Amino acid sequence: MSDDREAFVATYGPLFEHSPWVAEDAYANGPYADRAALYDGLVAALRAAPRERQLALVRAHPDLAGKAAIEGTLTADSQREQSSAGLDRLRPDEYGALTSANAAYREKFGFPFVICVRDHDKDSILAAAQARLRNDPETELRTALAEIARIAHHRLEAMPA
Repeated sequence: MSDDREAFVATYGPLFEHSPWVAEDAYANGPYADRAALYDGLVAALRAAPRERQLALVRAHPDLAGKAAIEGTLTADSQREQSSAGLDRLRPDEYGALTSANAAYREKFGFPFVICVRDHDKDSILAAAQARLRNDPETELRTALAEIARIAHHRLEAMPA
């Protein structure tokens, strides 16, 4: 990997949870004129990936308020995002409802419930988890990938210009 490619992947790879391949794939279509073009290139790489790679990306995300949060092993970005939605301050009944929804979702779809928590609060997150359980697997994969793109957008916008 060239130094430029390595720097690009090191900078933009963390936008996608434990999946630097998105930035690696996007690098090939650069350079990008501006941040908007860069974002479009990253999302295009995500969407062009084979299904198994997309599934691996979705599966790289932690359960909301799940084991990784309790153990303190979330990435710094995930920890900040979950905290911003109040997921680190759930009442026992809220925690139980979210844990139950996470388990039902994972059982049905084979991957964790992913939502851009920066766009929600704890109540709307739980409502979305319950509503999305009614989706079919293909719809839900597309929805999860769209949510991952939103997460990456927020992370990219938070980076210094």
